[in-house]
Formats: sequence, C-alpha cells, structure tokens
Amino acid sequence: MSLLEQLRDPVVLRGLAQVGVASALAALVLGISYLRNLDLESELGRAFVRGFVQVVAMGAFIGVLFTVPFVWSGGVVLAMIVIAAWISKDRGEGVPGVFRVSLVSILFGAGVVITTMLAAGAIEATVRNLIPVGGMIIANAMQTNSLALDRFKGEIQSNREEIEAVLSLGVPPGTVVSDYATTSVRASLIPMVDSLKSLGLVYIPGMMSGMILAGANPIYAAEYQFVIMAMLFAAGGLTSMTSTLLVSEYAFTEAEQLKPFEAADAGEDETGASGG
Repeated sequence: MSLLEQLRDPVVLRGLAQVGVASALAALVLGISYLRNLDLESELGRAFVRGFVQVVAMGAFIGVLFTVPFVWSGGVVLAMIVIAAWISKDRGEGVPGVFRVSLVSILFGAGVVITTMLAAGAIEATVRNLIPVGGMIIANAMQTNSLALDRFKGEIQSNREEIEAVLSLGVPPGTVVSDYATTSVRASLIPMVDSLKSLGLVYIPGMMSGMILAGANPIYAAEYQFVIMAMLFAAGGLTSMTSTLLVSEYAFTEAEQLKPFEAADAGEDETGASGG
C-alpha cells in the first residue's frame, strides 16, 4: 500500500477523531498546570505536539519501509540510536562528553540486545518486526540513559566539595564517584523494576493485549511480552551502567581534578572529554 493510499484509508480519519479526544485530555493537564502556576505547560505542550508529529511521520515512514529490502532497516535503527542519543543529552546538559557518552551507551545497550535477540529469533529479521521492537528497545535505553545522567549530574553537583576534598587526599577518582554511579544506575532502573513487579497484576502491556486481540494464544502472548520486558530491562541496564562508567572517566582531567558540570561548559567538555 502506497503512502497516499494509507492516508486515504478511512481508519486514518477515525484515528484522527480519537487523537482529538486524547488531546483534549492532555489539554486538561496543561490547563491545570497553568492554573496552579506549575510552569509545565510550555514544555509539555511542545513535547505533546512534537510526539504526535514524530510518531505519525514514523508510521508513514515505516509504511514505506515495508516495501524495501530488510538490509535498509539496519540504517534506520542506527539513525534512531543517534537521534535517541541527541535527545538524551539534553537531560545531562553540562555533563562532560554527554553526547558521546549517550551515543556509545545507547549503541552498546540497545545494540547488544537487538543483535542477540535477532540471532535467537525473538525478533524476526523483517522490517515489520525489527523497526517497532527495535524502536521500543532504543527508546527505553534512551530514557534510562537520561535518568542515569540526570541523577549522576545531580549527585556530583550536590557533593562537589566532598568529592574534591577526598580527591585531595589522593583517593583515585573512580573510587570517589563509584557510590554516586551506583546510585544513578539504581535510580535509572526503578521504573523498569516497578513495571516488572506489576507485570500481569497491574500492568498489562499493549503488545500483549494487541497480540491477544489479533488472535494469538494468550499464553504465548504473555511469554513474548515477558521477552520484550526482559529485552527492555537488559538494554536499559547495559546502557545506564555504560553511561555512568564513561561519565566517571570523562568527569576528571588528566590531573585527576573534577571538571565543571555546568551547561555553559558543555560545548568545551564535548571537545575535551577524551583528555579526562
């Protein structure tokens, strides 16, 4: 089906009506934010509109991808990883080498999981399967990376004086920040751990529901959903561990002094991170 035929499909018009209802609910949140002076409506509003445009564009793009050879999907996955790293770096603004850290961490975390599960057959080697599932894995790795960077940055900024005092005693930099790195990894994985705890009791994921509605065996749908959750957890864990490890290295100069974790220094740190 061509892109034009997809746009003319009556189900698309029905979907727009549903988008309108969902948007009205989101607008309610923005209205309450304005009335309570939470100052969230600008960021939330932009994120909501941006998310809609991006996901519809991706849907149309995937529709086109279904008509091309599978090998092209590898390039799409890599592009998604780069975009994820670019988005994730905003949450760690000011962290030394933040884009490089995000790119390497997400590439490693999501890449290992996607490659392994492709080899195991859990992800079918088709565009229709790889792009959606790979996108979920990359998005989760991105979110985990953002949480880890944000927490690590906060820990360093809050404890800078203590860190510098311990460094002055000759303690190795890696040892000084190891506890903060551990705290950051744990904090970044809390949402995923809570989702696993509530899986099947409170949380009924959309993929499992969709498979059941499509006529799949409910037990197999549950099994595959757990596979997805395990992949997301593995990708997130590998990403956050790699991220905090790299930041722990980039955070110090060759003289073992703590670099600034300030937004104004982000550009300088990006170019000079390899020296730490």
